[in-house]
Amino acid sequence: MLRFTCYLKESNIQWVICRKAKETDIMEESMKDYEKELEASFRTINEGDVIKGTVIDVNEEEVTLDLKYYTQGIIKAQDMSEDPGFSVLNDVKIGDEIEASVVKMDDGQGNILLSKKEANEVLSWDVLTGYMEEKKEIDVKISEIVNAGAVAYVEGIRGFIPASQLDITYVEDLEPYKGKELTVRVITVDKEKEKLILSAKDILRERAKEEHDHKVAMIVPGTVLEGIVESLQPYGAFVDLKDGLTGLVHISQICQRRIKKPSEVLKVGDKVNVKVLNTNDGKISLSIKAAQEQEVQEVETFDTKQFSSEESVGTSLGDLFKKLGL
Repeated sequence: MLRFTCYLKESNIQWVICRKAKETDIMEESMKDYEKELEASFRTINEGDVIKGTVIDVNEEEVTLDLKYYTQGIIKAQDMSEDPGFSVLNDVKIGDEIEASVVKMDDGQGNILLSKKEANEVLSWDVLTGYMEEKKEIDVKISEIVNAGAVAYVEGIRGFIPASQLDITYVEDLEPYKGKELTVRVITVDKEKEKLILSAKDILRERAKEEHDHKVAMIVPGTVLEGIVESLQPYGAFVDLKDGLTGLVHISQICQRRIKKPSEVLKVGDKVNVKVLNTNDGKISLSIKAAQEQEVQEVETFDTKQFSSEESVGTSLGDLFKKLGL
């Protein structure tokens, strides 16, 4: 009994020591946090510096930032972005982190006056270069239609999308694109010339290919489909299978007999039945010859079933005369 009591006391002592150690750790962490805030509040800030703050208030006229400093930072609404579609109330939320340039150390009310526009000129070009290297996809909204293209803003910088980069094919009528949202990539960044070029073309091509390959993968080899001859080439015929799909009938698969060129038996616009041979690498290989052979086999099978019965067929002269009515 004595030994058991001693054990309990020893355990209690260990628990107290652990608790004290935890309390000490917590106090040390709190002191470190306090020291960081203290150091931050006494750091030197000069006009032209780019500093980061957390949004603590937003209204139509300005954004207020907590700078971890003895005073707060203020960004006027007009100094937030060059983007004409930008809205302080819609695009800025409490808790957002914003980097801005110091315009004045005192705005007249004891706050530091900041400008995100100026910070964009310093920081955004590096960010945009990173986007280009990463081939990052960015969602933008077309804010303006200009000669031979459209304008959209990325990271507060005015970007140009040429008419040839708005879609897979060249866009003649640009007006329907005004206000439209697009997913783009940065393809040119030139900070010195303040030149930013964007493109949606490659992304649209990649997505179209993914969709095409998925449709092709859903086609089962051996299936017979109806199509229309789209074009003739020396090596075969391309057949439109609808739904954006086209397959190739090699010249050797056009008919039973040997031909020198597809135009001997086909012309553009002909309706043909084709059998899917394979769908390798997103390409559809077809055969008119195989489809015809399958049709013949199906007809022969049908005829055999139609004229067969469970009755036995007599071969004697008596059976023959009976059937003839003699």
